[in-house]
Amino acid sequence: MSAHGKPIKMQARKSAGLSGEAHVPGDKSISHRSLIFGAMAIGQTRIKGLLEGQDVLDTAKAMASFGARVTRVADGEWHVDGVGVGGFAEPDHVIDCGNSGTGVRLIMGAMATTPIAATFTGDASLNKRPMARVTDPLALFGAQAFGRSGGRLPMTIIGAETPVPVRYKLPVPSAQVKSAVLLAGLNVRGQTVVIEEEATRDHTERMLAGFGATITSEQTDEGRVITLEGQPELRPQDITVPRDPSSAAFPICAALITEGSDVLVPNIGLNPTRAGLFETLIEMGADLTYENIRDEGGEPMADIRARFSPDLKGIEVPPERAASMIDEYPILSVVAANATGATVMRGVKELRVKESDRIDAMATGLRANGVEVEDGPDWWIVQGRGAGGVQGGAICATHLDHRIAMSFLCLGLSTKEPVQIDDGGPITTSFPIFIDLMRGLGATLGEVDV
Repeated sequence: MSAHGKPIKMQARKSAGLSGEAHVPGDKSISHRSLIFGAMAIGQTRIKGLLEGQDVLDTAKAMASFGARVTRVADGEWHVDGVGVGGFAEPDHVIDCGNSGTGVRLIMGAMATTPIAATFTGDASLNKRPMARVTDPLALFGAQAFGRSGGRLPMTIIGAETPVPVRYKLPVPSAQVKSAVLLAGLNVRGQTVVIEEEATRDHTERMLAGFGATITSEQTDEGRVITLEGQPELRPQDITVPRDPSSAAFPICAALITEGSDVLVPNIGLNPTRAGLFETLIEMGADLTYENIRDEGGEPMADIRARFSPDLKGIEVPPERAASMIDEYPILSVVAANATGATVMRGVKELRVKESDRIDAMATGLRANGVEVEDGPDWWIVQGRGAGGVQGGAICATHLDHRIAMSFLCLGLSTKEPVQIDDGGPITTSFPIFIDLMRGLGATLGEVDV
């Protein structure tokens, strides 16, 4: 049963060329952070282009529960009247973060060094995901966590009364864990230091600096060392959220594998810690170009044009690139299935603990559609069948994972037989306009009558 109600079976079938402009939603990572940082500033932060998917709306409700005034002014336009660093009030009800691992982990960090208690829960998928990767470093500040076995939600966090500064080396590359530690460090006297061996997305560091925090990063023998001065007075900001590269990945990749396609996706964020997919696609021979390159609010942006690319080649994706494209591996595997030769993806164990085990989910579905896949604990290899060479015809399990659902629908646009998914409901959590957007480009997909 879907966490969103009755399962919505959907199908995609071979389509004529996709064409037009794909206006994807605002970046989810920056949307979450805009609301949280706005709540921790003193004064009114004004946000334009906010992604209004359920994940972000749950974060908005959470910030209101902690005492901020959060107001929707118009489509994508929100105002947040913050309570300042250390100013969170204790919520009077359970904080439901829905499907969002980013939301719950960042919010846990934001409240962990304020002497209040909060209980967090989520949907069936989120409640299976491990939280110890965040609660372990938060415990170093003095916070306490009480949850189900395996460090799972529902979970109560009791914030530290007298938090101490922390120096923490990330055991695995994770922007969520890094951000949670930095957010906790805001309300601690002294310096909080995070060390990452592999660079992860740096939206938190960029936004902290924009809000007035003193934060530095330097490359050392240990890795990238990020140092935050605690107890700043964050200044409210006017934020324009760039379009989400993770959402842009779907119409872009669909265009690359669908014969006759020419799609423009405007205003896409090209933060180097997020753009690994596009670099990989170009290396595979994709007809992908950047137009109108510019910088807005500290974030690089461009319009991306994607055209059908019949001569895609399998490559070995550098493991060090994984952190910059971890959410895009499912849709990359769809492109890989339409390339010639093997695409090798290593250093991706993080995929095993996302909304689903994404390696297993994609490998199982691709095999069912006639694609050979090998996989291990932190690697997988897709043997491409060339342009238009995937048979299709299978019903794929999405495991309540929006990216799995969208990836298989994109696959079906180029397969010989239609591809179905067992539940398209989770798509609304991160990309609520996905179906209408893809249909507007010419994609043949929709619900299956049952």
